[in-house]
Amino acid sequence: MTTFRIATFNAQNLIGPDQPYQRFESYTPEDYAAKRDWMAGQLTRMDSDIVAFQEIIDPEPLREVIAAADAQAPDRPPYAEADLAFAPNMADSGPGARRPGLAVLSRFGFDGAPQSIQLLDPPLEIPFHHLGGGDAGHYQLNRLTRPILKVRIPVGGHVLTVFNVHLKSRMGEFVRPKGARFSPEIDLSAYDAAGRAMGVLRASVRRMAEAWVLRKLVADELEAGNSVAVLGDLNATPQSATQQIISGERPFADYTWLRRHDAKAAEDMYTQAEDAAIRESIERVRLHSAEALFIRKALRDMVYTNAFGGVFDSFDAILLSRHFHPDWPARIGEMTHLGVYNDHIADGTHPEAPDNVRASDHGQLVAHLRLV
Repeated sequence: MTTFRIATFNAQNLIGPDQPYQRFESYTPEDYAAKRDWMAGQLTRMDSDIVAFQEIIDPEPLREVIAAADAQAPDRPPYAEADLAFAPNMADSGPGARRPGLAVLSRFGFDGAPQSIQLLDPPLEIPFHHLGGGDAGHYQLNRLTRPILKVRIPVGGHVLTVFNVHLKSRMGEFVRPKGARFSPEIDLSAYDAAGRAMGVLRASVRRMAEAWVLRKLVADELEAGNSVAVLGDLNATPQSATQQIISGERPFADYTWLRRHDAKAAEDMYTQAEDAAIRESIERVRLHSAEALFIRKALRDMVYTNAFGGVFDSFDAILLSRHFHPDWPARIGEMTHLGVYNDHIADGTHPEAPDNVRASDHGQLVAHLRLV
């Protein structure tokens, strides 16, 4: 019986020493060495066969992390023999304006070439209409904030489609006027509440549009009958609209009490045959949160991978198709455990809280899967 582990790991701006990745921000050689060794230790503890990394600016430091992890655990299958796929960010620029990409490490290799998806051609257009009819404008998305890295991985006679994602953050998105050095809203000494809120609105619309792009890719895979895992930093909690867009809607228990879409009379309800067909059409393209499956199994009511200002959230996720759901008779496997590696997370409320530059501001998730 094949068992394996899949994981998500936000590395928080992995780049070599003395290379400015943001304005005035770079790692000293000491900081970089500490971060490399910490990441290697996490990889060793996780011992995952498939790892989806986010915030990888340069793949070379990641290779150094992998080599350090192998040195820490010489008795395990070496990651040096695993395949590594890297998707650079199209928006990456020069020193002080770096934009991170993503990577996937697989002990099982890849089935076919990895695919990076960032530029949308044609652009995604989201039309809006007034209630009652009438054009209300539209939103257009030309490019994702960061790429989606899609890989197919052979595991125990099956091929698993993995999407590694890092959606737009919750940080406000502000427009810089032509000729200005910065956006007025980032000047906190002249605080603009409405302007700051507009920035969050822009970021939220962008993130949910990116979630729809991912949803379409996932749905296409599931419609083709393929098993799917989504791994990454969604910058959204399990209860958010963003995760609901990605995972798909949950079907009603019974549609026979629901009036038909083309009803000609009050009693025109869906039939029992239509009810079964509707529920199947929804279930076959749903994704299921590994966190929710874990809570159901372990009676644990909280998983967190991020903290800020005293608020603990779960922004990182592993989402699985029903091929791994314990209630589906035709499942190919199931999750036996979810590891949550968050001991290094500090919520930022204590004046002596450690700086996470030598670690990460995200926790890591590892799903233990068993094929049946």
